Amino acid sequence: MAYTRKDVSTLTAGEKRRFVNALLELKRRGEYDEFVRTHIQYYVSDGEDGLRTAHMAPSFLPWHRRFLLDLERALRRVDSSVTVPYWDWTRDRATTSAPWTRDLLGGNGRRSDRQVMTGPFAYASGNWTLREGVTDTEFLTRDLGRAAAPIALPTRSELEGALADPVYDVSPWDSTVTRGFRNKLEGWGSGRGSASWRNHNRVHRWVGGAMVGGASVNDPVFWLHHAFIDLCWYRWQRRHGGARYQPARPPGPVSEQYERVVARHEKLPPWDVTPDQLEDVSGIYRYA
Repeated sequence: MAYTRKDVSTLTAGEKRRFVNALLELKRRGEYDEFVRTHIQYYVSDGEDGLRTAHMAPSFLPWHRRFLLDLERALRRVDSSVTVPYWDWTRDRATTSAPWTRDLLGGNGRRSDRQVMTGPFAYASGNWTLREGVTDTEFLTRDLGRAAAPIALPTRSELEGALADPVYDVSPWDSTVTRGFRNKLEGWGSGRGSASWRNHNRVHRWVGGAMVGGASVNDPVFWLHHAFIDLCWYRWQRRHGGARYQPARPPGPVSEQYERVVARHEKLPPWDVTPDQLEDVSGIYRYA
């Protein structure tokens, strides 16, 4: 029977506690850091050689849908009542509202070094030491809203600009396309500053700290953010009934994207699953 993912702002005290405890147990077992390593491994951009699966490609959405499912299944092996909540950043926009509360993800980083000092993922708790993709520090960092160069979270109208596009993705299937739902949601734009980041991408930069870059999984808000991105895909599918993942067939040998993007019926590394198989997950979970 399908389980339910809830809006983080509606979680009960018990639901928050169980979600946090399951995350901390995965971290204690060493399983959580495997997810960080996987995301770093598949953080491939347009300018690199080889297959792109997780970013700057049509498979951005199914890749993260499966990644989120893997994390959720791991959490549910710890506590079968747990599901990943979603953070609707078009509505919960304050740095002190959900999910930035002391009983959930903790708050912003302190001014001096952006170290998160509150909540269960603060370094001082002894339960959340960063071990993967670490450059300078072992502690979780955040810079909500970016104090030095402020940016705002995407608005409902900005998100609507993506949801309204009836086409999933278009050639050349990368970060430069200006049409198609996928890149409008993923958020690669043109220009400088916040104008070059939309929707998904801008949220990563608004959170700042550990959420910027391939090791962004080090901040548990990664999962709440991507649960909302997944919900956006679900809503887009319902709005544009019959619209499918594109490309349906792989680009040919003359294309610059030959063997660089995953077509609808091709396997999506690192799993033995295709985008086609991930388009309908109604038998697994639903959104409240």
